[in-house]
Order: sequence, then C-alpha cells, then structure tokens
Amino acid sequence: MPSRREGGEGEAAPAADPDPAALARAYYDALDAGEYDRLASLLAPDFVQRRPDRTFEGRDRFVAFMRDERPNTDTTHAVERVYPAGPGVAVRGRLLDNDGEELFAFVDVFSVDDGRLTALETYAAESSAD
Repeated sequence: MPSRREGGEGEAAPAADPDPAALARAYYDALDAGEYDRLASLLAPDFVQRRPDRTFEGRDRFVAFMRDERPNTDTTHAVERVYPAGPGVAVRGRLLDNDGEELFAFVDVFSVDDGRLTALETYAAESSAD
C-alpha cells in the first residue's frame, strides 16, 4: 500500500534520497496519494512523459493532467519489480482501479538527473482480465 507523506508548499527540494529506485517509488506513492505538490517536487521542470497515446512536455503540464484531466484518479500502481541498474530505473507493474481490478499492465522507464525525474517513457498493455 502506498504511504502518505506530508508535502511542503511551493517548489520543494529534490527527494532526500536521490537513488533512482527510491525516486520512482516516491513518484507512484505521491501519484496514488493525490499529493500533487510532492509529485511536482520529484520532477525536473523540463520533465517529459512519452506514452502510447500522448506526450506531456513540462512538469506543470504533466502534473495538471494527473490532477485535473485523468479519466480515473482513484487508482493504485501495483509495482511488481524495480530494475535499478543504469542511470535511470525501469519499473514493471499494473494499474488497478478502486476495486483492485487491473486496468492495464505497464513498464515505466525513468531518466534521472540531479536527484529528480527528468523523463518517463511508459509502455502499456491493456488488461486481458475480463
């Protein structure tokens, strides 16, 4: 289960532990908890996410989508495996709805620089569970 951490206001400092795997876990934790200020503090200002259906350029645009435009904000990222080798980190998991049903499986590949997430490439597959 994701833990809830208190977030600060405004531009927060990078995560205390700049380890890429810890940053990736903090990303999912903040997103699942709806802590968008904390989410923003983990991302570099020029953060970019590329996913099969669209690209988000800039931290502010990405956070605005996650906060205000996602079709379903009551979800949980079930992280199954973290691959920490390299300058970034890869994560394999499943996105679950409020009832614990799988919406889709994903692999996220994060780039990290100066203790912040700078880019995210998301690969997703629709759930085969009916």
